[in-house]
Amino acid sequence: MRKMIAVLAVLILAGALLFAGGKKEDSKVLKVGATPEPHASMLNLIVDDMSRAGYTLEVIEFTDYVTPNRALEDGQIDANFFQHIPYLEDQNKEMGYHLVNAGGIHIEPIALYSKKIASLSELSDGASVAIPNDPTNEGRALLLLQSAGLIKLDAAAGITATPLDITDNPKNLKFNEIEAASLPRVLSDVDAAVINGNYAIPAGLSAKKDGLFVEGADSPYVNIITVKAGNENDPRIKALVNALKSDEIKNYVNETYPNGEVVLVF
Repeated sequence: MRKMIAVLAVLILAGALLFAGGKKEDSKVLKVGATPEPHASMLNLIVDDMSRAGYTLEVIEFTDYVTPNRALEDGQIDANFFQHIPYLEDQNKEMGYHLVNAGGIHIEPIALYSKKIASLSELSDGASVAIPNDPTNEGRALLLLQSAGLIKLDAAAGITATPLDITDNPKNLKFNEIEAASLPRVLSDVDAAVINGNYAIPAGLSAKKDGLFVEGADSPYVNIITVKAGNENDPRIKALVNALKSDEIKNYVNETYPNGEVVLVF
């Protein structure tokens, strides 16, 4: 009986050590969700840097703006890299998430594009303009159109403005609210569209070359590494942010986006 108890105790101890060892090893893995361009591309570029720092970086691609935050909140991933601060704040408020900014990396200037006209002055009365349908990017798009002199917004609306907040629309523009990821696909069907950088880039659109009007480089919409609250000081996250602020990333951005599609903030 004593021998059986002793054997059982050894097995339990071995199992505990095995579990502990697995857990420790898992902590060296960092799963980061990202939209393809430029976020996943930048992350894939630093896989070796993270390895040298002692961590295995796994890049998980998402093609929408909703799933990455849900996956992070649920613990399916350790961080994500796709969103700007106003969008994060809106998601926390609307969805009850507990996500925080762990480091700002870059700005992707949003721009107004068209395949039918070459300048703002050619935008006709009653023209159709597609804009993102999520709250913060819709507001960002409308603020861009206001900066372009096409509309005026109620000052109280701020970054969450919607077409209902338009107080002056001299060209009688018609707004189509569409999922951000679909905007490049509908560009030929409307007179113009405001498209986020991470969807414009894969579609072959350059803000500087193709944009009828481009957001300024002083934009508050900085793209960030996002983590669950309390994980900001996780050594893996610190290593990730440091790797993204390297000369390697600077050189990559300068060579890959020479027309200002991506503007680093460090």
